[in-house]
Amino acid sequence: MHADAMPILFLVHLIAEFPGTIDLAKNRLAALANVMTQRACATQSTQWNYQTLAVSVPNPHVAHVELNRPEKGNAMNLTFWREMVECFKSLGADGDIRAIVVSGRGKIFTGGLDLVSLTQEMPDFFDTSKDIGRRAKSLRQTIEQFQQSFTQIEQCPQPVIAAVHSACVGGGVDLVTACDVRFCSADAYFQVKEVDLGLAADVGTLQRLPKIVGNGSFVKDICYTARKVYSQEALDMGIVSRVLATKDSCVEAALNTAKLIAEKSPVAVQATKESINYSRDHPVTDSLNHVRLINQCMLQSEDVVKSAEAMLNKETAVYSKL
Repeated sequence: MHADAMPILFLVHLIAEFPGTIDLAKNRLAALANVMTQRACATQSTQWNYQTLAVSVPNPHVAHVELNRPEKGNAMNLTFWREMVECFKSLGADGDIRAIVVSGRGKIFTGGLDLVSLTQEMPDFFDTSKDIGRRAKSLRQTIEQFQQSFTQIEQCPQPVIAAVHSACVGGGVDLVTACDVRFCSADAYFQVKEVDLGLAADVGTLQRLPKIVGNGSFVKDICYTARKVYSQEALDMGIVSRVLATKDSCVEAALNTAKLIAEKSPVAVQATKESINYSRDHPVTDSLNHVRLINQCMLQSEDVVKSAEAMLNKETAVYSKL
């Protein structure tokens, strides 16, 4: 018998023998449930061990991914690009996780690409003695790997919420545009800085940002000039949906939103994300057909019955692991 089951069985027997102790037993059961939930979260968080990311489970069914190179301004080295794919593949396959928050440790969200590290880690790109065609092929493969790092966020079945504070530069904009929801703190700014480095952004911003804000002139303005977009303008233009006073309040708001999402049917939420993303890239007619194909299965889910019963009984539905 599992150790946690013993005090529960004792309380059940206590209620049976002494009905007057039911209130005390309820309180003890609630406390035990809380302890077991905390243990489950702690156990779950040990599944992920990365050098550039810190992953935790602060609430049931909610994962918190933190960019974890604060001493380097959360700059993105080769290890980061690889671990982002590994992390979001792992979270996406975890049936216990229903929503994910991404934030950055330290003073800034991210300074973008770690150029110093990359020059050391990819010396072949700077070896002019090698044939240009072969260097180009190698570089193309690397760019594709970098692109997949953030496409993996978009392909993750669970909603991903970005909580941005202070600087979100270069690759940081690529990252957050792949997220489903974006919040930021009042001191945040966004900068598509690649033209200042003599290159075009190639990891997702130029493809995703126009569809997020729906304003081609604004996108070209900030991408051609590399100017900073501060929090209020980011809110006005639709880059973010909420601005919070501080980093802590921003992360808290993101975690609370993730917790609310995690209380919903994971079948319904994940089907909704899939349909929205598909509709963004396809005509209306194709998208309506796509959601018909999804719902011909999903409408038969037990979650529909549970949701209806909970509404009728004015209760909170509890959904099983996906």
